[in-house]
Amino acid sequence: MITIGLTGWSDHPLIQRSTNKKLIEYAGHFPVVELDTSFYAIPKSETINSWIEKTPAVFQFFPKAYGVLTLHKSFQDEFTTMDEAFETYLDAFQPMFEQKKIKAFLFQFPPYFDCVKKHVNYLRYVKKQMKDLPVAVEFRHPSWFSEANKDRTLAFLKDQGWTNVVVDQPQTPNNSVPKVPEVTSPSLSVLRLHGRNYEGWLGENVTDWRAERTLYNYSKDELKAFAALVKQLETEADEVCVIFNNNSGGHAAKNAKELQDLLGLDFSGLAPKQLDLF
Repeated sequence: MITIGLTGWSDHPLIQRSTNKKLIEYAGHFPVVELDTSFYAIPKSETINSWIEKTPAVFQFFPKAYGVLTLHKSFQDEFTTMDEAFETYLDAFQPMFEQKKIKAFLFQFPPYFDCVKKHVNYLRYVKKQMKDLPVAVEFRHPSWFSEANKDRTLAFLKDQGWTNVVVDQPQTPNNSVPKVPEVTSPSLSVLRLHGRNYEGWLGENVTDWRAERTLYNYSKDELKAFAALVKQLETEADEVCVIFNNNSGGHAAKNAKELQDLLGLDFSGLAPKQLDLF
């Protein structure tokens, strides 16, 4: 099975017309969405219940782990222990998981999370805290997939039950990893597409990184290559989930629709389209 989605549902004018029904309209086009807001704050229970109510039964979320859990910031400002931080995060998402609306939880670690013993141990700790819930990991430090560490990293992810997030991103020196098209969990493979804006990703002389970092429109040939890669990954995983994050210029929805067409996919069970654009 192949699914396609975008990062967030708020800024995709190609598939949306209203200002107050954006999630409902989004759910008429794609079966999954990456939930970016959960990285910045743990959503309130009423907010999560609202998202559940607005989406069809087959629709799923791909929530980012809260920044405390990925060591982007200290737990001490909000929690007594890191255990408490995990417990609070999981309690918030329990209703969504009970209704099988979680694809997996995305743990995207910062560029300073390098491949050293303490961080390997932290991955073990995270997996223990997340219990049997599906988890996907995306690294930003190249040491995880260096020539010396690549095979050991992949073997570790397989042993621990992590989904390796296959990324497409500019190959900048200190905050990128190479594309490693390896399946580490037989149930799910994730392909996350950030675009190829080297200067924006590098961050030097960038005044507004949100507006520039993922500013990229994939070409037809590049999308054809992704279609072949998805089919390759599908031979080893029950599901391949493709997430387009190249939306600084609004290209994510367009590219996702183009890939869907190349793969000949027709997603069923979605919400009725407010306007049949395609």
